Amino acid sequence: MYEPPTPLTPPRMARDLIAAIQRGSEPALRELYRRESRRLFGIARRILGRDDLAAEALQEAFLQVWQNAASFTPERGDAAAWLTGIVRYRALDLRRRHAREMSAEPMPADRLTEPALEDSPEARLVESALRRCLEALEGNQRQSILLAYVEGLSHADIAVRSAAPLGTVKSWVRRGLLSLKACLGA
Repeated sequence: MYEPPTPLTPPRMARDLIAAIQRGSEPALRELYRRESRRLFGIARRILGRDDLAAEALQEAFLQVWQNAASFTPERGDAAAWLTGIVRYRALDLRRRHAREMSAEPMPADRLTEPALEDSPEARLVESALRRCLEALEGNQRQSILLAYVEGLSHADIAVRSAAPLGTVKSWVRRGLLSLKACLGA
């Protein structure tokens, strides 16, 4: 008797797709790209501010996923976080390579994201909660977190931009992240 497969939750599906990629499955890579590319492109776009560079970062990231899938171990973390980290590092690397072309204008403190890339009720709830929690942070903490995680600046770059000591910037980011974690109930 035929039994339909049990539905996989998104985190498990991403983990299973990466496991298939580790075994050399090109269809699994295509499916992972289909499912995750929109979200990951948004992350690269926020860091780089340019679609062409974001597309380049995404391409480099998926090439890295294909070549280094064996480095993913579910025990060390979530598949989505692993993918996000790869895209973030590729985008930051491109940002450094194209630094002269990139705008040096400071980011407005109230900018968190561009229009939601995923238009689902869950995504809107998460975005709303994140905005609320960010607004509750002290100004220096909020600005430092936005510069680090939206613009992709290093702590040293934030220190230069804000004319604050490096240790102070690191404290702002750390305390801000702890406050966000508590606010979001994570």
